[in-house]
Amino acid sequence: QYLEVWRTFIKTCTRSLAAPDSFCAKKFFDLSGLSKKSPQDVKKVFGLVDKDHDGFIEEEELKHFLRTFCPGARLLTDKETKAFLSVVDNDGDGRVGADEFQALVLS
Repeated sequence: QYLEVWRTFIKTCTRSLAAPDSFCAKKFFDLSGLSKKSPQDVKKVFGLVDKDHDGFIEEEELKHFLRTFCPGARLLTDKETKAFLSVVDNDGDGRVGADEFQALVLS
């Protein structure tokens, strides 16, 4: 139930990001309210984005970030994906771990 309410709200947020290269991760987390959620809720969201459940969000999964919350949403552009990674990938391994994701969302 909580997830459905949140997804409905996210659909509204994703509409405002319809233009290519308009995505900013921090702004998205603030607008969606995710930055005010508990660490446990943020981990649940991480699990939704981590499609192969290997404990990391790789670049290909990141491209589908908006579609995780709104099935008809656009893919992130290469520029947006690389910008997202540059902000969150603190250890430089080219993927986003749960702790890195949580640190960005809750910062």
